[in-house]
Amino acid sequence: MPFSINLKSREAIAAYLFLAPFLIFFAIFFVRATISSVGMSFYDWRLLRPSVPYVGFDNYADLLDDPIWWTSVVHTIYFAVVTVIGTTTVGLLAAIAVTRPIRGQSFFRVLLYIPQLMSVGAMGLVWTWLLSTQFGVINYFLSFVGIRPINWLGDPNLVIPALSMATIWWTFGFPMLIFVAGLQGIPEHLYEAARIDGANARQIFFRITLPLLRPTILFITVTGIISHFQVFGQPYIITGGGGPGRSSWTVIIYLYQQAWVAFRMGYGAAVAVAIAVIMALITAVQFLVISRRVEY
Repeated sequence: MPFSINLKSREAIAAYLFLAPFLIFFAIFFVRATISSVGMSFYDWRLLRPSVPYVGFDNYADLLDDPIWWTSVVHTIYFAVVTVIGTTTVGLLAAIAVTRPIRGQSFFRVLLYIPQLMSVGAMGLVWTWLLSTQFGVINYFLSFVGIRPINWLGDPNLVIPALSMATIWWTFGFPMLIFVAGLQGIPEHLYEAARIDGANARQIFFRITLPLLRPTILFITVTGIISHFQVFGQPYIITGGGGPGRSSWTVIIYLYQQAWVAFRMGYGAAVAVAIAVIMALITAVQFLVISRRVEY
């Protein structure tokens, strides 16, 4: 009897064949690296040292007792939350603006998305100049309303908000495009029915648009937290390494300092594992909070 495969099986085989290159890449460069990092975290692995002694959970114990680590965690969560709220809000407002039937709609979408195309190095140099106390453009315009020059990057209380402001300007283009797709997926007849019933613009936005955008908001906030929790380039470039002092140290800067400055690779691996666990917990909380009220 000739060998035959039904249509569903053929489609599944074709799908896995298309996924195979990514799965191979994922297994080699992510799964294997993750397993190696977890294993390395149980050793006092240091560069330029011939022996690699097993220390068990000592690296994790040292991490939990390090106040600089916990300060870096607080800075990172503060930055990620402020930045995600900002990019989500600005992205939604921009998406609403560019989905209106206006002339040059495509041009404005491209214009608003352009900052997203900049490298972190270019963005960092631009905002270092904009936030400068002596000749920064932001302080220049604030002087017109009688506000004295603000030391954005030298004040420990302002440096994280300043970095968030720069990152919001840089990255809101991606949430904007996702929101545009979400807004275009809302049936027009729902808006027409609401207008017939006498609903105003505010009621339509909070009773129709926002509830139907919850899956989109969930996607943007989850991916945003994952992305911004790994922030490194902005504080390192704009503040010159995480200053003033350690006021803008994030968990990735802490990881960099331990693994690539102090050459404590085993301890750095423990830091990486801890970062992954924190990100997984935050993502799980987001799903529990937002997905319960998602409208499909």
